[in-house]
Amino acid sequence: MTKLLEQSFSAVSKLSEEEQDAIAALIMEELASERQWAEAFSKSQDELAKLAEEALEEFRTGKTKPWDLSIADW
Repeated sequence: MTKLLEQSFSAVSKLSEEEQDAIAALIMEELASERQWAEAFSKSQDELAKLAEEALEEFRTGKTKPWDLSIADW
């Protein structure tokens, strides 16, 4: 376990049971979310490669145009 994680657990251990459970739930939710993203990303590599190749081909054949960031709607 890293020093930072140890410090975090030490600090959390001083909280009430309800606060500890809330933080534990947040950590578990974040870990589950990360696993889901990693799985989805790993399954989409072929599709992403295909889309990247299509975009490069459009660029090579002049079917793209520069994006004017000064008028971008952020």
